[in-house]
Amino acid sequence: MPLTIRDAGADDWPGIWPIIRDVVTEQQTFPYDPAMSESEARQQWLVAAPARVVVAADGDRVLGTANMYANRPGPGSHVASGSLMVSRDARGHGVGRALVVDLIAWARRTGFAAIQFNAVVETNVHAVRLYESLGFVTLGIAPGAFQHPVEGRVGLRIMWLEL
Repeated sequence: MPLTIRDAGADDWPGIWPIIRDVVTEQQTFPYDPAMSESEARQQWLVAAPARVVVAADGDRVLGTANMYANRPGPGSHVASGSLMVSRDARGHGVGRALVVDLIAWARRTGFAAIQFNAVVETNVHAVRLYESLGFVTLGIAPGAFQHPVEGRVGLRIMWLEL
């Protein structure tokens, strides 16, 4: 599948929302409220500049999305963070990798010193393997911090990439 990573525009929301809705209602990889409304999701996901929102697209079809921003304001603003979601039918086809590589390039380009993912669900082995393959390390795990619908309480990893 020909894949393009590009900045998201207002007209991309109809392609982004179903991905967010599916990922959040699956309750397996993101600590977001599954009752989140479309309006709440839009407000939370579409972060304003200097942060960035992108889509991974095959033509007009949105296959994944990511947002990226400073992890914390002020003294923590030299560390980037972000969130990534891939549509159910595009998983396992390199979309997540392309989004993470784009996030890393953005963070380097904009002068961040590192990237920190604050809450990677430890049972999300595909994401953990992907991040590790790109150089991320686990700094620690908050045990039982995520209520998984099948596995029960599982840990949330804090993952770090020095840039």
